[in-house]
Amino acid sequence: MTADKGARKGFDWQDDLDLISAAAREAGEIALGYFGQSPEVWWKNEGQSPVSAADYAANKCLEERLRAARPGYGWLSEETDDDPARLSCRTLFVVDPIDGTRAFIAGRKTWCVSVAVVHDGRPVAGVLVAPALEETFASVEGSVSTKNGRPIEVAPARPGGKLRVATPQDIVAGFDAGMQARIERVEHIPSLAYRLALVADGRIDATLVKRNSHDWDLAAADLILRNAGGRLTDLRGEALLYNRPEVSHGELCAATLFELSTLLNHLSPAPRS
Repeated sequence: MTADKGARKGFDWQDDLDLISAAAREAGEIALGYFGQSPEVWWKNEGQSPVSAADYAANKCLEERLRAARPGYGWLSEETDDDPARLSCRTLFVVDPIDGTRAFIAGRKTWCVSVAVVHDGRPVAGVLVAPALEETFASVEGSVSTKNGRPIEVAPARPGGKLRVATPQDIVAGFDAGMQARIERVEHIPSLAYRLALVADGRIDATLVKRNSHDWDLAAADLILRNAGGRLTDLRGEALLYNRPEVSHGELCAATLFELSTLLNHLSPAPRS
């Protein structure tokens, strides 16, 4: 990456957290105005992914507010055509205006606005606003993670006990009998960012993620989970890198530190190319 086009001197990211938190709350209120109102829906990615009028309205709010405040930062959003210019920026916004659009359209409350600031490939400020649930998760590099302003942390270790895991059944089916007996599958949560937040605040112990998640699904929640005492990694146990030319990821595991190695030992990473 070339010299930064917008990062402020000193790398104190609290101002950026304040900025993205305010913008995410505003975008969340806009999206909430569409919630339960049968907004217009289109299909993208050859009919695989829905996008609603609420997604576009929330994205417009975020882009106008954030890019005006930090004109030198790059921009990556699920609902904006990708601009390769972001790759020359050390610092950028990574945005999903509504993570969990399927839940949103179906009238389920488990959706959120996800906004991160990524610097040199790592998230340094992140916020998830779930307006229908009245929940806000936030964190900044070097600090704790919070839910509605109060510190959160992952669930305590329970050696040998049940693990509450958000995971597809076909992944669990590949585990040995002993590990399968430990896993208590939780109800599917369409928003990946919100699932990661549930690990961060101890409501579940882990989530296993199939391939093809994207930077905008992960960046904010990754930081929130890390600063709450958990980790999001690939199947080799390596932290994720953001703002690459390719913004999708392979299979992932998010868990408490105590359980991460146990789960990774039961998952088979693809061979290195």
